Amino acid sequence: MSSANVHSEHRKRMKAEFLQNRLDSWPEHKVLEMLLFYALPRADVNPLAHKLINHFGSLAGVLNASADDLMKLPQIGEHTATLLSLIPQVCRRYMMSQNAFDYIIDSSAKAGRYLIPRFVNERDEVLLLVCLDAKRKILNCREIGRGSTNSTSVNIRKIIEVALSHNSTSVVLSHNHTSGIALPSAEDEIATRQIYSALKIVSIELFDHIIIANDDFVSMAENGFFKSI
Repeated sequence: MSSANVHSEHRKRMKAEFLQNRLDSWPEHKVLEMLLFYALPRADVNPLAHKLINHFGSLAGVLNASADDLMKLPQIGEHTATLLSLIPQVCRRYMMSQNAFDYIIDSSAKAGRYLIPRFVNERDEVLLLVCLDAKRKILNCREIGRGSTNSTSVNIRKIIEVALSHNSTSVVLSHNHTSGIALPSAEDEIATRQIYSALKIVSIELFDHIIIANDDFVSMAENGFFKSI
């Protein structure tokens, strides 16, 4: 049997196994190997899957790597790097699409569930504003700042403009900590106090400030911070 036929039969067996049993019991290199089938349709991608896992440390490390970093490795061209970079973004959009804009945020737990997917695979610190109506139904979710955008005065103006443009009754503020620790910093507390007071002047309630770190979150309202304002 030719090498091409061996690879073809191997791929057929793996696809059939996936369709029957899913991925839960597969080692990480095997999951990656199946993804690589669709980027390199004629090659034996098993050695490449092992090489990628060894280089980046894990399947998550491979999928979180930038396209530029992926293409530094032999055999990884733009097509393969694009496919691998696409996977976490598709996962993010899938998770976001499960929470449609008729979602109601009337608790910190619901706010956290809604917001966590929006920070998946974010390498920068991002500030989001969720606008709510009188029934706390989501009107809009908008990015307010990113990366080094840390001027509270600029963010307050933009927050008020966006909240008023959607006729919001209340809003939820959220940002991520790239350190992986969701606890609010002293700077977070100062900014939250200023934003809370500014929104109050225009009769809009800051319902919560949710801080995200990976799949964890902390609610500043639930932790009692708003009672001290």
